[in-house]
Amino acid sequence: MAEGLFRHLTAGRFRSLSAGTEPGGVNPRAVRVMAEIGIDISGQTSDKIDAYLADPPNVVIAVCDKAANNCPLFPGKVDVLRWPFDDPAHLPGTDDEVLPEFRRVRDEIRARLEDWLDEGLPPLGKPV
Repeated sequence: MAEGLFRHLTAGRFRSLSAGTEPGGVNPRAVRVMAEIGIDISGQTSDKIDAYLADPPNVVIAVCDKAANNCPLFPGKVDVLRWPFDDPAHLPGTDDEVLPEFRRVRDEIRARLEDWLDEGLPPLGKPV
């Protein structure tokens, strides 16, 4: 959800990708709640973070508790922003029971990204 929101909010001005310590693909419930706000993430993928260790990104945003605590060390200067959000992917229950949690987390991620963009994307600086 974070990748899709970032792409949407920055209108493609930055390259973004999704990776994780234990990537599991795109959750259908995440696809559903993102579609509710007009963002299609159905074609996104999540790679293993190890694929980016040799050529690391400028910044890594760890968005779930587990990722924030298990994020690997990157060579060189890579800023790691730790924004732990609840991960609703493993919650038991029906769609009616779990989708509100997906929406809550989606909205929390969006608000944090909007704040970060308003701050000028520290440590990246304002986009040109």
